[in-house]
Amino acid sequence: MKWLDEKFLKHPKQYLGQSMLMIISFFLILFALDLFTDGIVVASLGASGFIAFTGPHTHSSHPRFLVGGYLTGIFTAFLCTQLMNSLRMVPFEALHQNGIALAGALAVGGSMFLMVIFNTEHPPASALALGLVIDGFQPMTALIAFVTIVLLSLTKHFLKPYMINLL
Repeated sequence: MKWLDEKFLKHPKQYLGQSMLMIISFFLILFALDLFTDGIVVASLGASGFIAFTGPHTHSSHPRFLVGGYLTGIFTAFLCTQLMNSLRMVPFEALHQNGIALAGALAVGGSMFLMVIFNTEHPPASALALGLVIDGFQPMTALIAFVTIVLLSLTKHFLKPYMINLL
């Protein structure tokens, strides 16, 4: 078993350069949006950045998956939050106590299902859906996440000619 990727040994400058491009791009995006919000939302964006910058020429880093996945995750989180809020009206104590767990599970499973049937599969978008449900869906947080993924997708698009797949 080799500890270093053979591609790294052939292209060390590209690996370091793309990592630096990711750092700079993500810093500028986060700084511009003042994105110091929920940790799960930020973590899902970091995972999306990893996908976009380590595999810029792969199928999974196409805007359809990055942006489409986030739209699906946001939509699913909104629906699950509405469901959770409507369950508060039901006079069944177990639903009240486990409403967030149920809504979170539905957000992950529902977003996965919708992404698969609409061909917008992006795993970090399910994490986004979960984070939005757990923290109580905030439209501004959802909007910031969406704008961030669009900016990340655009940044990757313009830098793509200078990048290679590191995966």
